[in-house]
Amino acid sequence: MSELALTHAGRIAGDALAGAPPDLQTPEERPTLEQARHWCRQLATTHYENFHVATWFLPERVRPHFESVYAYCRVSDDLGDEVATPEIATRLLATWSEMLDECYDTPEQSRHPVFVALHETIAACDLPKGLFADLLRAFRQDQVVTHYESWDELLEYSRFSANPVGRLVLLVCGYHDEERARLSDALCTALQLANFWQDVVEDADRGRRYLPGDYMRSFRVDDGQLAGRVFTPEFGAMMKTLVERTRAMLQEGGTLPATVDHELAVTLNLFRKGGDAILDGIVAQDYDTLRGRPVVTRRKKLLLLVGALLEKFRLRPITPNTGEVRRA
Repeated sequence: MSELALTHAGRIAGDALAGAPPDLQTPEERPTLEQARHWCRQLATTHYENFHVATWFLPERVRPHFESVYAYCRVSDDLGDEVATPEIATRLLATWSEMLDECYDTPEQSRHPVFVALHETIAACDLPKGLFADLLRAFRQDQVVTHYESWDELLEYSRFSANPVGRLVLLVCGYHDEERARLSDALCTALQLANFWQDVVEDADRGRRYLPGDYMRSFRVDDGQLAGRVFTPEFGAMMKTLVERTRAMLQEGGTLPATVDHELAVTLNLFRKGGDAILDGIVAQDYDTLRGRPVVTRRKKLLLLVGALLEKFRLRPITPNTGEVRRA
């Protein structure tokens, strides 16, 4: 079990995750904790470069916990997004939810490497099941909801699809207070919205629309424009308003790094600056996200990385993991 892909010979006949990508299905034998953590580490470091870079700035002692949480999120997303039909996705997500229950109730029965590793993280960091369940709720919603009709609907979706991740990060690092969690929610929601505004064309091609319907009606933009990629001054004005509102939320959440320990702050700042870079890319295209996906250039990514490296090695006082939120 030294490779990310567990051997096909080791799959359970009639595996409840049948229909999922083969690499994600359940092995016949329960892996050891070391094997399960290795599996999660490989998933985290080979499937998403930005996660690998960001976790490098974290203390080594918490990296296995971040990797197990990431693996849970990644597999959950793939079960909903990388299968043949919404019906299969719904079945797989229901099974995954049962496996989450098992991880909490009878962890010795868990065989999937994600849950073998995740149980140790749950126990060490006192993570509530509700945050993991909320993510599954969002992925199930993705199977039936493809268009959003208001800003408030997007915020409600982000409450389940994005915000639990930030709250889990804080808990893994020992922060349990609601004020930091509130700032994390603002940061995570803003990052999600920035990605929605960046991916208008890609989402339209997949039959999805995250541009809120109330904004579209207010600015006289219709779905036909998205399908035909027809940019108008009204579309530009709408995107400008959405970008400005999202940036204000990002700035609010961007105060979170000043309230946590230095190493976590470096990681959070890297994500916050990445969100700003996405919004800057939209502005640089004069808000015309219909002509193509705004990208963060390699040069910009390198500057962000260099800045994070300099920040990592710059000393500053450590904030105790208490409920008291220290402002910079």
